[in-house]
This record gives sequence, structure tokens and C-alpha cells, in this order.
Amino acid sequence: MQAGEVDAAIERLPELVNGNAPLVARGRYLSTVFLVEVGAAQFYVSVEQGRVARVERGPLLSRPVSFSVRAGEDAWRRFWQPVPEPGYHDLLAMFKLGEAKIEGDWHTVMAHLRYLKDVLAAPRARAKAGAHA
Repeated sequence: MQAGEVDAAIERLPELVNGNAPLVARGRYLSTVFLVEVGAAQFYVSVEQGRVARVERGPLLSRPVSFSVRAGEDAWRRFWQPVPEPGYHDLLAMFKLGEAKIEGDWHTVMAHLRYLKDVLAAPRARAKAGAHA
């Protein structure tokens, strides 16, 4: 994944998530807005009943979010490899390494952890498909 592709991966979340019926069903009880930071770039991800309604590039002043996930561009690039190295294979593993920060409403994060981990890993499936093409 090259420079600029990391931002594009976040912007493709609606397509990647909404085309995955089991993933949408898993998140059907979640409607929220959360922030994903890729280095200095900010993306506001709006989820409505498990569907990613939109991704908006920030910063957006006074935009409330329930939680944020922040990591550097290199960390996201490593996370989205078709077969990530240890420590970058999972969102909480990156958190444990200090490569990612998760802030805000931990109740929402933990209640929907599997869904959120799969949403944020969705670009990896795209990278894996590209690697096999």
C-alpha cells in the first residue's frame, strides 16, 4: 500500500462494508459517528444500523464522535497488509504496542468490538484480493 492509498482505503469503507451482508448484520445495533485518524488526516465514519452511511474528511469543527481510533499512516499501512505482521494483525494488538490510540466511549467500542475490528480491517480484504489477482 503506497502513500495516499491509506487515505483511499478509509474513503472506500462504505463500499467495502456495505457489500458484506454478514458484517452489516453484525453491526445492526450500532448507529454512531467515530473518528479515524491516519497520521494528521481525520475521517469521520457515520454508521447507521451497521451500514457505513458516509465517510467525511475532516477536520470538522464541533463534530461530536462517540470514540476515536488514531494511528500513524505507517501503522495503518502495516495493518492493511494482506497478511499483517504480528502486532499489526489486530486493532487491539496495535493499541497494546502503542501504535494506535482508542479514546472516547469505551462501552460502545467494547459492545461492538468485533464489528469495529472487522470494519477497520475491511481494506485488508481488498488488499488480499489484489494480491491474488
